[in-house]
Amino acid sequence: MPEMNNQTVAIIGGGPAGLMAAEVVAAAGIRVRLFERMPSVGRKFLMAGRGGLNITHSEPLDAFRARYGEAACWLAPYLEAFPPSALVAWCAALGQPTFIGSSGRIFPEAMKASPLLRAWLNRLAGMGVEIVTRAEWAGFDDAGMLLFKDGSRQKADAVLLALGGASWPRLGADGGWQALLPDIAVSPLRPANCGFHIAWSDILRHRHAGAPLKRIALRFGDAVRRGEAVITAQGIEGGAVYALSAALREAISREGQAILQVDLRPDLEPTALAEIVAEPRRGASLANFLRKRVGLSPVAIGLVQEALHNSAAAESLERLVKSLPLVLTAPFDIERAISTAGGIARDALDEHLMLRRRPGVFAAGEMLDWEAPTGGYLLQACFATGFAAGHGITAWLARK
Repeated sequence: MPEMNNQTVAIIGGGPAGLMAAEVVAAAGIRVRLFERMPSVGRKFLMAGRGGLNITHSEPLDAFRARYGEAACWLAPYLEAFPPSALVAWCAALGQPTFIGSSGRIFPEAMKASPLLRAWLNRLAGMGVEIVTRAEWAGFDDAGMLLFKDGSRQKADAVLLALGGASWPRLGADGGWQALLPDIAVSPLRPANCGFHIAWSDILRHRHAGAPLKRIALRFGDAVRRGEAVITAQGIEGGAVYALSAALREAISREGQAILQVDLRPDLEPTALAEIVAEPRRGASLANFLRKRVGLSPVAIGLVQEALHNSAAAESLERLVKSLPLVLTAPFDIERAISTAGGIARDALDEHLMLRRRPGVFAAGEMLDWEAPTGGYLLQACFATGFAAGHGITAWLARK
């Protein structure tokens, strides 16, 4: 355990950003008390690892930064100070080596978040970090002390807020912190990496809700993403949809809807498809023809039939297979989203992630105004901003 000085830092929120900041601050010999409203820390982190913890990505840093869209420039210094290579080394130091998957994504060899989180919490305990659970932050009093829902108050020489966005609120982050910072500019919280509502017919909804669309390509504007999606009773979701969700969400906000084009056979050239479609069916039903000759799944056939029965869709059969239009009317609710867009505005923070209007109060993680696709980019930015805020706190306390 490092030798502690007489300063204390309070961290509100026990996700990756808060825990990383706690490690940085404690390593500098400063006492850390971390407060988490839930019965345990890292709940969304554990949820992210249920299907295999995609902790970061192996692509070159220039391409990596571009994944953050409009936030890429201001996040760049934090991603450079704690890049994917640093996160990989950090995992290895905790006894959790990683590997690069076929898509370039990076995973712990254990493929789970729980071994990594256990090792991390053991390290933090050895550094003297105190974790207080079931402690819900309720704001600041007039003297700048931290208030909690149970009526208690805590004094701290510096504070880090790492309260997350508003997706998956049952795991701890519900966006309620916005009301506790009335003097801080906050971009409205919006769903990110989310599905979208589509007005399916009753027939399609009853027959195909829950069915996967595999080996497809989605197009919106100039962006094309290959992958998979899932038809739900309310609309469509899945990895390929999430990759386009930011642009789709903003288009719906501007225009009231967005038209997503689906290529149901991206590996089949249009000329080859045209030749197949021109073949005589010899009494075969449309469904059987699409299944046997075009190679469509039942749910893909259902989508084509739905479009053909839509009076507004006067499209040729081959065009529907290669560019089937889906009218998206709204994103799914933020509670169902994987992550959140919006948050504390960049202009409200200095370069060390301290709130300009509240000296000594820092912020990190998903409660800041940035968004990213899935693929390791979300966790990387949470770790990187937590790392930056931790160093910002130690530097500020040293000057103070």
